Amino acid sequence: MGNHHIAEGPSGALRQRFEQALLDDVARTLDTDLALVGILPSLQLADLTLDNLVPSPRYLELNRTVAALNGGLVRTLIQGRDHLQLSLPHLMLETCNTSIQVHLQVDPERLAPLYNIAQLVSGPLVAVTANSPLLLQHRLWHETRIPVFEQTVDIRSAPDRQRDARPRVHFGDDWIGDDVLDVYRDQVARHRVTLMDEPGESSLAVLARGDVPRLRALGLHNGSLYRWNRLCYGVTNGVPHLRLEHRPLAAGPTILDEVANAATFVGLVLGLEATVGDIRPHFAFGDAKSNFIAGARYGMDASFRWGRGRAVPAHVLWQDTLLPLAADGLRRAGIGDAEARRYLDVMAARNASGQTGAQWALDAWEALAGIPNRIARAEAVTRELMARQWTGAPVHAWSLPEPTAAYRWRAACSTVGELMSTDLYTVQPDDLVAVAAAVMAWRQIHHLPVQDDEGRLVGMVTLADISETPADGDAVRAAPRTVREVMRGKLVTAAPLEPLDDVARRMGAEGVECLPVVLGERLVGMLSVRDLQGDGPPA
Repeated sequence: MGNHHIAEGPSGALRQRFEQALLDDVARTLDTDLALVGILPSLQLADLTLDNLVPSPRYLELNRTVAALNGGLVRTLIQGRDHLQLSLPHLMLETCNTSIQVHLQVDPERLAPLYNIAQLVSGPLVAVTANSPLLLQHRLWHETRIPVFEQTVDIRSAPDRQRDARPRVHFGDDWIGDDVLDVYRDQVARHRVTLMDEPGESSLAVLARGDVPRLRALGLHNGSLYRWNRLCYGVTNGVPHLRLEHRPLAAGPTILDEVANAATFVGLVLGLEATVGDIRPHFAFGDAKSNFIAGARYGMDASFRWGRGRAVPAHVLWQDTLLPLAADGLRRAGIGDAEARRYLDVMAARNASGQTGAQWALDAWEALAGIPNRIARAEAVTRELMARQWTGAPVHAWSLPEPTAAYRWRAACSTVGELMSTDLYTVQPDDLVAVAAAVMAWRQIHHLPVQDDEGRLVGMVTLADISETPADGDAVRAAPRTVREVMRGKLVTAAPLEPLDDVARRMGAEGVECLPVVLGERLVGMLSVRDLQGDGPPA
């Protein structure tokens, strides 16, 4: 957007529908569909394997380096409406994120004040554009991409964290000064190089002969540091330039919403530049940083401190202050009134309704509460989302799923993960057999998986394995045998992504009524014949 032009003219709606149809056709040739969303609601933990990483040398090296610097495990802890804690031996959780990154090319002398303005507006923008509330069937932040990215790429050691060393994904600690080169100097001084390329010709030698250096090493290093607003250097047709890259915007929910989000960012930055200029005397950086976290976590339920005043509810700030500023900025950029209105009207309606992509997904999750399996429920949210996003209607106009949609969930299940039970009762090898028998009697179940201290599946106990079923404390004290003595160690298992039909045939051939579902060695669910038949609670 170096020329401040929003990429849709009078025939934009027609072109949008053409592009959607073209993308959809390409996806179908790959036996898949497109979903415009910051994090896919139906994503499963079983999807996060290195087999699904694009085999790019850059990505492979980033994964190797980050995992190694984290001691072999990438840890994530996110607390929202639900609680998600993971330890993975790779960087694949970061690949869940899909964003729309807006690049604004400006004159070098304007870049520092515009960068600060971009920081200022990031909090309110991430609130009104949020589209990533569900991750691995957990309701987390309205824009969960923010903590996912910040935590998965954090390679600081414990001493680094204790002294508040800057992470590689960083909002910032203060407004930047007038010299944008200080940003690059600081990045080189603070962060070790993780990506390298074959050394080419010296940049000074390129300059000496009158050509423009591409600064490949600086670009690689800058590309491994992820400020939410980032300064970028590039060369186009032999002409060097500097760009402001705005990174917090999520993909989707529709192309119209995406372009409206981008247009609003450009309008806000240019509007504040014209009306305020240097924002540092008027706004506290600490407020901007707190606003960013609040917007990402709470969406349109957040309140923001603006201009050293009291906190203002998000919808009030947008209606009274930000939308008029964005309109002024687009006008100053030469965007026609009709085109500007097309996008800002979308933003105004979304603000008035409070229905962002994130809020729609959370409400859809509740509307589909009749689906007991969380994976199947997330799949249903994804289906409902995709049914709406290609209609051309922006997200504020979307309806919620009808409750009857929950009744069709079994017919849509095709993999084990969508039908398995995840609310499990388990025992450990050294537990008493009498305790295992009591649990089965209390919960009216016939199978108990056996886990070790690390959560690995090591066996199964069934009613047939237990000769007595105690019903009171005296019987428990009279049964000294342990689960280890009676459990079955050789088990038929399934994986979450296996086709249901294949597993059903295997269960029939093996004469198995209930089998554990494992991811690696770890138990993630149970699948019974009753689950397959839809006849009631698991066996």
